[in-house]
Amino acid sequence: LFLSPFLCVMDAKRAADVTALVPSKRAKDGNNNNKQLAQTNANNNKLIAAGPARTSSLIAPTMLLEGHEDAIHSCQYSPDGQIIASGGLDRRIYLWNTFGDCDNYAVLPGHSGAVNEVKFNNDGSNLYSVAVDKTCVVWDVQAGGRVRRLKGHSDIVNSVAAARHNEHTFVTASDDCTLRVWDARRRGAVKTIANKFQVLACEMSTDGDLAYSSGIDNVVKMWDLRTDKLFSTLEGHSDSVTGMSLSPNGKHLITNSMDNSVNMWDVQPYATQRLLKTFKGAMHNFEQNLIKLAWTPDGKHIGCGSADRNVYVWEVFSQRIVYCLPGHKGSVNQVTFHPEEPIVLSCSTDKKMYQGELHL
Repeated sequence: LFLSPFLCVMDAKRAADVTALVPSKRAKDGNNNNKQLAQTNANNNKLIAAGPARTSSLIAPTMLLEGHEDAIHSCQYSPDGQIIASGGLDRRIYLWNTFGDCDNYAVLPGHSGAVNEVKFNNDGSNLYSVAVDKTCVVWDVQAGGRVRRLKGHSDIVNSVAAARHNEHTFVTASDDCTLRVWDARRRGAVKTIANKFQVLACEMSTDGDLAYSSGIDNVVKMWDLRTDKLFSTLEGHSDSVTGMSLSPNGKHLITNSMDNSVNMWDVQPYATQRLLKTFKGAMHNFEQNLIKLAWTPDGKHIGCGSADRNVYVWEVFSQRIVYCLPGHKGSVNQVTFHPEEPIVLSCSTDKKMYQGELHL
């Protein structure tokens, strides 16, 4: 008896899984069970979840947070990831639950001008906010009240960065061409560093010895806070720098610029090559918003807002865009990542925030 090679190969194939989501053929008896929207296991008749596996504790892969009355400029997770803080053109700080229904449980009035940025300190006990009213406010997160209003800047305060080495130190950047270092327990600035041009963004090194700043002069500056002198300059952008973020290991700095590029710098003290990579995709427009960016906790991806209403996420090693997330109806002004789970948070001029579950 002669057996066709084709039949031999077919007989040797493994039987299809009874829980396969896409059947190869419709049953000959005309039964339409293959069209069912939910799949069940033939052995125990239990429902099988369709679609990709969930990766976070959110109750849905995408969560919408609404409540602001005007454009949102900044959003931030607390260090433990349980709280979201946001601020914007409506001059108030909003506190939200990260999980569950993402309820807005507190609204903190106190600024008389638009809030430009919010940042938690390293243990999450305090929140810092800076605004158009030339002030920085220290908030008690648990009590939901103002601890101290800090005055000293003579023009709009654009950015704030909290120290990683202690819970009291932070730095602010202003249109008055200064970078100021503060202690949350004191009223006056600890240090004032003068620049020639308006400063739009700032950050602090892991050990607190260096501060980074940049603005309309297109140059990123590294300041030695022990001597109050300029340590190094990083040149590579051709337009104003609107945001910066230090990597989790403290070795690299990313900066976003109105030249529609995101640069990655080596900020180790004696690095020989400073500019390492340039990421393309995110853009600015005529609004000239101070668009901010962030690292994932593992340092393998970065994310940035964009004037084209999308959220961009890149893989650092390959510089490849792994996510371009639509949904907002206005410029995305800040992107940040959850400290423990694969969740991205974005805020926009459309008065909305989104939390999105990622598969990284």
